[in-house]
Amino acid sequence: MTDFHTYVKAVGTGKKHNRNLSEDEMFDATIQMLSQDIFPEQTSAFLLGWRINVETVDEFRGCLKALSANVQQTEVKDSIEIGYPYDGKVKNPYLFSLISKVLEPHGLHVIVSGDALQPAKSGITTKEICTSIDIDKNLHYFDRSEYCPKLSDLSEIRMRLGLRSGLNTVEKLLNPAKSKYALIGTFHKPFVEKYAKIFSDQYEKLIIVQGNEGSPEIFSKCKYWVCENGEISEHYINPADFGITYQKSWERITLEESLEAIQNPSSELLKLAKLNAVLYLFIAGRIESIEEGWNLIII
Repeated sequence: MTDFHTYVKAVGTGKKHNRNLSEDEMFDATIQMLSQDIFPEQTSAFLLGWRINVETVDEFRGCLKALSANVQQTEVKDSIEIGYPYDGKVKNPYLFSLISKVLEPHGLHVIVSGDALQPAKSGITTKEICTSIDIDKNLHYFDRSEYCPKLSDLSEIRMRLGLRSGLNTVEKLLNPAKSKYALIGTFHKPFVEKYAKIFSDQYEKLIIVQGNEGSPEIFSKCKYWVCENGEISEHYINPADFGITYQKSWERITLEESLEAIQNPSSELLKLAKLNAVLYLFIAGRIESIEEGWNLIII
């Protein structure tokens, strides 16, 4: 185990002397942060410097390896993991509880993880939703304080820092249910190849969606990428092609408004949930095309 100060210096001494960490070094640095044997100021300094220094794929992979080593998995067969950001959603409701209802007759289980709020969007978290609604039998909520408590215990330090860090990226897909399939959201296409290199090894098939608020949820026309067997294929989907006219919110919504939207959904929100569910069935190989699934499912 290397003196943690070495890692702080690597990312925090300026352009001339900063350097990227190897995968093994990042694994060690993450293990030390999780153990909290180092000072919290060192953890904060490293997370800030790492962000400014621009994270590499090797660093992300080393971090993910360390986090995964501290995850207690409970297998849920025939499941698909949805990698939501831990800083929450701000402007639109979550769709996962509606999606799971659509998928229930088809035997595909939905995995959602949650924890205390992380920096920096200050949105509504999956934990707030899942602890406020009745959970359907094919929707499985994994609380990170239980399956990866060491990462959960860093929440206070991260909130005091108040800024995004590389942990925001890696933490979204830790596969607590040993799922074969997973979705993660991205804002920008350049991150697609990076995410594929970071996460693909964990799943038979990884889907990257240019979704709503950085989540993997489709609310409007967007691209999505299928990562399988080392290959990435690009696709396009437009809710309007399926007669969906849902208007996204551009204003911040409250937890109460979000809960109301999913507990008493409009017909258009239900159609959006159906479209997302059809994508999940397509990912899992249950249908041959999105169009086939759309015509198959009745809501």
